[in-house]
Amino acid sequence: MKVLIIEDELAASENLTYLLHSIDKDIEVVNVLDSVKSSLDFFSKSHDAELVFMDIHLADGISFEIFEQARIDIPVVFTTAYNQYALKAFKFNSIDYLLKPIDKDELADALQQFKVQNKGKGIDDQQVEGLLDLIQTKRKKFKTTFLVSRRDELIPLKTEKIAYFRIDTGVVKAVTSDNKAYSVDDKLEDIEEELDSHLFHRANRQFIINKDAVVNLKTYFNGKLIVEVKPVSDERIIISKAKATEFKDWLGS
Repeated sequence: MKVLIIEDELAASENLTYLLHSIDKDIEVVNVLDSVKSSLDFFSKSHDAELVFMDIHLADGISFEIFEQARIDIPVVFTTAYNQYALKAFKFNSIDYLLKPIDKDELADALQQFKVQNKGKGIDDQQVEGLLDLIQTKRKKFKTTFLVSRRDELIPLKTEKIAYFRIDTGVVKAVTSDNKAYSVDDKLEDIEEELDSHLFHRANRQFIINKDAVVNLKTYFNGKLIVEVKPVSDERIIISKAKATEFKDWLGS
């Protein structure tokens, strides 16, 4: 299978390439493009790409602009950091998508779906217009306060005071910078959707970390990282090899 990646974040494109090759060594990434302009140039010429993974926000604009000026006659899987409303938008428009950070199992499912359906065609104008309207008219509002519980009390807790969220024996806990832990009546996935991704990052399945809480990173075997945080976590926070570069880029941004 020959794949085209349109993504303006180097860490994200490298991670996607790594995941694709780890799933199927026969997958060939024919090109990695980072802008609307370079994508238009690519599609203006003959090519042998069979599937496109396309980010929404590119270096010089929104990727939907590509569809306004070029004909994309192969399947597209959008990769997006949008969460709640993106889910509704993509489902409504019947378009394949993957939420960032990309999960290997979900990527494998998308590839399998492509192989089984073998659509051989792109998305139509109405689908693109519907998504563009939703993306442009809705603005992400990040949660500034969480209603948390401790003993028999409900307490409004400012997001900025939270060092990290973690799963502790099946319960989501918000741990503050002064090392107080509160129960949160939400799933970690839902909390992630409500946070500013520039300030908080999903380290793994158990932790979401505030950038200000990170003390240092330590190398671990197999290219993994260990994150040391303040206040100290009694459970080791490990970043997988596939997400290590992305995490370092986020931390340094």
